[in-house]
Amino acid sequence: MQALIITAEHFEDSELTVPKEALEKAGVQVKVATPEKGHQFHGKHGTSLIADLTLREVDPDDYDLLLIPGGKAPETLRRDEHALKIAKAFFKADKPVAAICHGPQVLVSARLLEGRRATCYPAVAGELKDAGALYEDSPVVVDGKLVTSRNPGDLPVFVRAILAQLGLPG
Repeated sequence: MQALIITAEHFEDSELTVPKEALEKAGVQVKVATPEKGHQFHGKHGTSLIADLTLREVDPDDYDLLLIPGGKAPETLRRDEHALKIAKAFFKADKPVAAICHGPQVLVSARLLEGRRATCYPAVAGELKDAGALYEDSPVVVDGKLVTSRNPGDLPVFVRAILAQLGLPG
């Protein structure tokens, strides 16, 4: 089983590292894709990582789950055609997609949230509503294969919901 995390500079550290570690502990191979690879990307609080591949190199068919952490990274990703194509491919294939905090902005830009139940960071709620999402202010919202959460404080329930999507104990 493989999971794909898409991100960019200034991601929210724990929203990437906590689910990544939980997935790996459950035996899932996790790859991180960014607009570029070969240099370090940094979280808002100092975590650094080097991407496994670029967004352009991603074949969504190779992965069972898409994870989009928040922070400032989604603002970059939502303007990247490859990130939007990846998100659309996961939705089309009915594969689990998990987005937290500002992560749902990528899904808004890909026009994937109309009529879907979702949550996000409070400052992004208006954007979700404008995109036709059925916004809920809850720690985690699961709508079919879509899992969304609001902020790092929601990580325990977010991670459990992600693992449940993959049929893994959590």
